[in-house]
Amino acid sequence: MNAAALSVSRGIARVTGAALGPYQAAVIRIGFSATWLLFLLRELPHRGELYGPDGPWSHDLAEQLIADNGAFTALMWSDGRTWFEIVYALAVLSSVLLLLGWRTRTMSVLFMVGVLSLQNRSVFMGDGGDNVIHLMSIYLVLTRCAQVWSLDARRARRAAAARARGERVTDRVGPVLWCVSGFLLLTVTLAGGLGGDWFVPALLWAVWVALGLWWIVRRGAEGSQPRILLDVVTNIVHNGALVVIMAEACLIYATAGWYKIQGSRWQDGTAVYYPLHLDYFSPWPALSDALAANGTMVMLITYGTVAVQVAFPFTLFNRRVKNVLLAAMMTEHAVIAVTLGLPFFSLAMIAADAVFLPTSFLRRLGGWVARARGRLSGRGPAGAPAPSPDGPGEGGTATVPGPRAGGAGTTAGAGAADGKDPEHTHVGFRA
Repeated sequence: MNAAALSVSRGIARVTGAALGPYQAAVIRIGFSATWLLFLLRELPHRGELYGPDGPWSHDLAEQLIADNGAFTALMWSDGRTWFEIVYALAVLSSVLLLLGWRTRTMSVLFMVGVLSLQNRSVFMGDGGDNVIHLMSIYLVLTRCAQVWSLDARRARRAAAARARGERVTDRVGPVLWCVSGFLLLTVTLAGGLGGDWFVPALLWAVWVALGLWWIVRRGAEGSQPRILLDVVTNIVHNGALVVIMAEACLIYATAGWYKIQGSRWQDGTAVYYPLHLDYFSPWPALSDALAANGTMVMLITYGTVAVQVAFPFTLFNRRVKNVLLAAMMTEHAVIAVTLGLPFFSLAMIAADAVFLPTSFLRRLGGWVARARGRLSGRGPAGAPAPSPDGPGEGGTATVPGPRAGGAGTTAGAGAADGKDPEHTHVGFRA
């Protein structure tokens, strides 16, 4: 009984004491913001036809559909071209800033607003990759995805060093962003721009209130009870969002695999043959013809795709097998991007798969990038995760007290909670 209670205590301490998977969260942030940014830049010449006033899906048709499903889109606030260009430009800008990790909590909200506004304006323009980006843009708002590999993390390290030297650190940009966003949010709410479904308005207001509350609490002592409580809540929300992201990826592959099993073309091993002969999915006709001409290769790819997709959710309990299938799925999506001409769908799926990458691999990858950047700039690599001065979602945790009872096992549990275990933020993500 004591062992079970101790295990539960350790689990609670890990979930509440740290934002787990900081490298996985950073990869998801970078992957999806880069995918959306590249898509927006690629479709820049056609933006009016896709989401703007020049498209076949007119503003009136969009209004009728949104009145029925209650979806959120800022493009319904005006049917003018100027407003459309502003929203499109803000979507591009928020993607760039989220990719860099600048004021990540605010930028993640703007990123979500940009994604929902454009996709909900023309719902028939998307594919499976757009659906994944749609969902992940919401989940990113709930994560602390700037603990590493971000401008926020660098600013946090510099602020911590300045405090260590006895200097006073003042953040003026954060309060200004909070006031401006609050004014805009209040104006849009009073104007009736947040009608329809309640979820997105509630999320926007909840994040805005949380940022203001965090700024007030942060002015107190480092180990104050309100700060610890707020940090525990944000850790729980972050860890819950990561679990949802992993469950979403498993659900995508499981449903895709089981539906494929029911199809006759997948059962006889010829399903891959047919899209290779569609002009719309043949950017490289010679390559498609070469693959389709090899019956054995077509059969192996067809059966292998089904086997990997069905088996992947069950391999999460074995890290070695999971890593092998993860590499196979990422390779498969890279091949789809080239042979079928679906780069953004493939990038979105690879970004979703990245949540399962081992922490050891991501840290090595970060070290390689940092060394390469250091050689180019003549500086050393960036440091490790550091506490952020900007509140939940932008790095850092407060110290959470461990169990009061003594004993060697209890000491280990407390160490995981107070940050003395250097690997406590990587539980469930090790290689």
